[in-house]
Amino acid sequence: MRIIGVDSTFVQQKTCPAWGLASRAFPAFSAYRRQGMENLLRKLDLTSLRLFVAVCQERSMARAAEREFIAPSAISRRIADIEAIVGLPLIARHQRGVTVTPVGETVRRYAEHILGTIESLGAELSQFHEGARGSVRMAANLSAIVQFLPEDLAAFGRVFSAVDVELDEQHSNEVLQRVAERAVDVGICNAVEGIEAFTMVPYRRDRLAVILPVGHPLAARTGEIPFSACAGETLVGLQGNSALTQLLRQQASAAGTALRIKIRVSSLDALCRMAHAGLGIAIAPEQVGQLYVGKLDVVVRPLTDEWAHRQLWLVFPSREQLSATASAVVNFLAQGQAGPGAISVIHDA
Repeated sequence: MRIIGVDSTFVQQKTCPAWGLASRAFPAFSAYRRQGMENLLRKLDLTSLRLFVAVCQERSMARAAEREFIAPSAISRRIADIEAIVGLPLIARHQRGVTVTPVGETVRRYAEHILGTIESLGAELSQFHEGARGSVRMAANLSAIVQFLPEDLAAFGRVFSAVDVELDEQHSNEVLQRVAERAVDVGICNAVEGIEAFTMVPYRRDRLAVILPVGHPLAARTGEIPFSACAGETLVGLQGNSALTQLLRQQASAAGTALRIKIRVSSLDALCRMAHAGLGIAIAPEQVGQLYVGKLDVVVRPLTDEWAHRQLWLVFPSREQLSATASAVVNFLAQGQAGPGAISVIHDA
């Protein structure tokens, strides 16, 4: 059973009920375990762990010492210190080198994780001390660009002034293709087929709504409306195979209806203007529609359907393949560092 977490009481109760029972029955026993954990954390040091990992990898004290530019006797003392702290042997020494014990393999696995985490921490902190530099290539879909990215990238630029971000607008499928081809470092898109092949980090959420011309029968409704109310209506849609168009086709098919798209345009603002002119109703992110309320003769009615709440994702091949500069972009955007989005009615951070 794999346990993730640092709550020692939880771990021991789950892995061995007797430990939890003993802790409740004998408070001194629990105090003893806490003292042992504190003793372990206080006495173990990163240098000793690094040298121990080197011995495990080389399977030789001499080769590890040569690699780490240290005397074999010094490494031997370090490992003996760890064994004294743990209370169990970590390696078995013999003429041909060393053999790692099962306990040693456990310590090695955690030591590599700790050292890797410290290395990653150092790399990220260096971005703040020295400032990330270079350029990052990005591709994003229309929803991300219109709603969130202008303010988010401007805020990023104020913190990382030495980083240039190159941004291309693409449909979600094309975003994934460009990431797969390494044509861009990071993509932002909705969940479309194939996205699970990439590392995905949540970026922002939006909600779809119906954009209606004033005077349309559905405009007389107040509050939210279901997608089923749009059955039989003529729609204004986006050109190409956008994630929004794919989603609407899927939902219409699931409801046993067909999309009647009369006009296709290339932008969300054109979508709203066509609805304003009475050429059809449009379905677009609610925040985009709200931009035009009061400027055009349109009303916005959010969709009640669960699928109308969409997640935008930051996508890339893997964390390991990201440059330090690209990691800075991902971390900044994922944490909502820019605060509120581009449009005043946005509430999702």
